[in-house]
Amino acid sequence: MDALPVAEATGLSYASKQVATDSAGKEVPVMHACGHDVHVACLLGAAHLLASHREAWAGDVVFVFQPAEETGDGARGMIESGLAELVPSVDVALAQHVLTAPAGVVGTHAGPTLSAADSMRITVYGRGAHGSMPQASVDPVVLAAMIVVRLQTVVARETRPGEPVVLTVGKLQAGTKSNVISDHAVIELNIRTYSAETRSAVLEAIHRIVEGECQASGSPKAATYELFDQFPLTDNDADATARVAEAFGAFFGERALVLPAQSASEDFSDIPNALGSPYCYWGIGGTDPELYRRAEEAGRLSQEVPVNHSALFAPVIQPTLDTGVQALVVATLAWLGISADEESHGGRA
Repeated sequence: MDALPVAEATGLSYASKQVATDSAGKEVPVMHACGHDVHVACLLGAAHLLASHREAWAGDVVFVFQPAEETGDGARGMIESGLAELVPSVDVALAQHVLTAPAGVVGTHAGPTLSAADSMRITVYGRGAHGSMPQASVDPVVLAAMIVVRLQTVVARETRPGEPVVLTVGKLQAGTKSNVISDHAVIELNIRTYSAETRSAVLEAIHRIVEGECQASGSPKAATYELFDQFPLTDNDADATARVAEAFGAFFGERALVLPAQSASEDFSDIPNALGSPYCYWGIGGTDPELYRRAEEAGRLSQEVPVNHSALFAPVIQPTLDTGVQALVVATLAWLGISADEESHGGRA
């Protein structure tokens, strides 16, 4: 579930050797480079434990194995397919993700936790010509290059210092041959923001810069824009998160941490947003604790600890799985648990 088009390089005995066909019809290697195999295993474990100990809780728990988080349409697809009609009213939605942190720790964060993300494809137009006669052209390569350079000022000069914003140009494609000036260029970029206001401002700045550079270059045709792979902001409910954090603190002790806001994105919140329920999304560590400690002490975390989406990403099996199962169960019992001297009709998580 939710593998990525990455050739696994972990060397583990269970490393993926699978291939699949991508949306363009190309055969690609695939691996669980973001830990969704961990998520499924933990949710299965939590389901087994809770089902085996019904005397400890009262209410309803719906276990949602959501696909297609990587493409940003899995949660939305479940809602569009009638998830709301299949489940009772929901008091709280809970979710977790394995992260690059020492295995055994859990981290919560109230408020904006994971950024909203928008990918955009921009096509700018020029006039093609022979490479030896540039005066006959409007060169889209130069035009696109100027746009890319100017886009760097959006974060540096158009957003408030301290406001988390990321703008990355991940693809720039034009032309077919060294001596042919093409008639168009394609730019693909990605933005990460933590508020609707900032998102709108960044998108407006992108359009303004593109239009300005097209005009400066004498582009013969207006640029076109396409938004795709969009992810909502993950904005954890303060009360729900406080409840989860308290339960984690009681169970995990010093292994329960405050998670810093992450610039990654996730579509889970589409489900509770559609159901009208508060939610809490937390992280669990998956890195070998000793490897993490050595790399941190050497100031080489980014160089020595593989991150999500890396071909080397491989969460250690334990204590990652135990921690993930425990976190799901502990958070659920924070709503539905029955103490020895208490009776409850429970709620729904």
